[in-house]
Amino acid sequence: MIEEQVDVVIVGAGHAGCEAALACARLGLETVVFTMSVEAIAMMPCNPHIGGSSKGHLVREIDALGGEMARCIDRTFLQSKMLNRSKGPAVHSLRAQADKAAYSSAMRRTLEKQPHLQIRQQEVCGILTDENNHLTGVRTVSGTIWHCKAAVLCTGTYLNARCIYGDVSTKTGPNGTQAALYLTQSLKEHGVEMNRFKTGTPARMDGSTIDYSKMTRQEGDVPVVPFSFETDPASVQIEQVPVYLTHTNEETHRILRENLDRSPLYSGQIQGTGPRYCPSIEDKVVRFADKTSHQVFVEPQGRETNEMYIDGMSSSMPEDVQVRMYRTVPGLEHARIVRMAYAIEYDCINAMQLNAAFEFKKIPGLYAAGQFNGSSGYEEAAAQGLFAGINAAMKILGKEPLFIDRSEGYIGVLTDDLITKENHEPYRMMTSRAEYRLLLRQDNAELRLLEKGYRVGLVSEERWQRFLVKKDQIKKETERVKALRIGAGAQTQACLEALGSTPLSTSATMAELIRRPELSYQALSPIDPDRPDLPFDVQEEVNIEIKYEGYILRQERQVSQFRKMEEKKIPEDLDYDKVPSLRNEARQKLMQVRPSSIGQASRVMGVNPADISVLLVYLKGRG
Repeated sequence: MIEEQVDVVIVGAGHAGCEAALACARLGLETVVFTMSVEAIAMMPCNPHIGGSSKGHLVREIDALGGEMARCIDRTFLQSKMLNRSKGPAVHSLRAQADKAAYSSAMRRTLEKQPHLQIRQQEVCGILTDENNHLTGVRTVSGTIWHCKAAVLCTGTYLNARCIYGDVSTKTGPNGTQAALYLTQSLKEHGVEMNRFKTGTPARMDGSTIDYSKMTRQEGDVPVVPFSFETDPASVQIEQVPVYLTHTNEETHRILRENLDRSPLYSGQIQGTGPRYCPSIEDKVVRFADKTSHQVFVEPQGRETNEMYIDGMSSSMPEDVQVRMYRTVPGLEHARIVRMAYAIEYDCINAMQLNAAFEFKKIPGLYAAGQFNGSSGYEEAAAQGLFAGINAAMKILGKEPLFIDRSEGYIGVLTDDLITKENHEPYRMMTSRAEYRLLLRQDNAELRLLEKGYRVGLVSEERWQRFLVKKDQIKKETERVKALRIGAGAQTQACLEALGSTPLSTSATMAELIRRPELSYQALSPIDPDRPDLPFDVQEEVNIEIKYEGYILRQERQVSQFRKMEEKKIPEDLDYDKVPSLRNEARQKLMQVRPSSIGQASRVMGVNPADISVLLVYLKGRG
């Protein structure tokens, strides 16, 4: 038997595992990351894009904390767009089409070059603990024991994975990779409760057999805005690859309805719970029976391949049904399928078994992240991987764990939701889940979280100093603009008329003009000759801070009330059985979650305001 010694073991090298491994290694800990296949590092088994509504916020926050995803997609994207530009800045979200192979290759090279980090293609089949159920190491299928001080489970959709379409069912992981068949049993033996979830993916088509003339061409933004705050905007102004839009129709839906009895989703062959917000095409036809069509995006998978991703038509239908339904879609009449659409079932956990640092309450030293926690999406996985990796490192280094609350970042909303709410389906991040989304914009992620990344040790001194300069520029320019008075002269009136704005009857401050809906900081530069030459991101912050100042101040007051509840701490050893007048359901839920504060207790499902009042009275009585 071979025995190895490291500081941290990362199980899985998907988007969560890569971030967790890089975080630990960059903090100086000897780290090993295990993967079922080295070729599957940072693989994108489903959609070929990074970012999107709310997910773009997560990628920016990962970058502000010192993570890698934003930098990697900036090097490997095919097309980039800022979504929701017609709406307010709170929901602006960057999304980039990814070159799947290039992204995976770039992330693999990053891992390979990282000091203190080694990659192992091997299956982890069990965890090892001492007599107190504290993690001591992991065992691989070959019998090797890896002793470690902490481990992070980032198993994605590999645990007991089963891929299904029609009557075809194979025990494989995503994209035909090997499934991980042994770890679930070891976790169960250590008291971990497991769930069974499902996700799906559409067919991939040979692009040379698609008639794009019947589709609507979708171009990227010019200029391109990078994801990473560190990326030079000039470096991402590349030739972009188009995406195409088409639609299903009544004939597509007829074929699906007539063959529902052959769908594993409805025949009972699939038992795992799928994501409500990303349903298969057969599920859409049933749930939205009044709709005569659904959008279908035909997206490139890379510069070096013809393979196209048929976004919006994931399915687990039999092969003959898939061929017929896809060929009813305009532009796909003669398209050839390269890879069949399929559903995948896999084992995961209820994340309520984790504490606020993503550590198992019953197995100290063992952390969890990504789809293993019952979430969905590359971005959600990467955010959790970075968060869990940092906290595993902090524990080993004897430092305080990293906490991000709901008022500080989408990562805070994501982690809090996972550990306080029972998720009966794969959790997906959405802007509507964030109560303070006007404060949690994607443009100000650095202002919110870079200091945390710096304190942890993942943000360099050089980047920190550049950030301080940027922060000072925003402050000084905001103050200057608020103090600057603009007279009602001919030049001002001409500028306002050209911008479709009402002329001034008397002088006004520049800030008052910026707050007009049709005006902005950038648009008013002709009447501000003394304006300093500032980077675009600084200008953007000045514009938003001034234009939405009233709303921002209101939300900051709400955050102040929120923090008062978060500061009311609950003792870790509180015996809820001794709290009189507490309802049984609330008692059971609070004992299960073990919230750290009154604020967190108030968000636990099954706990109502009356229960919180009872708890507050009891804690006050205890002093």
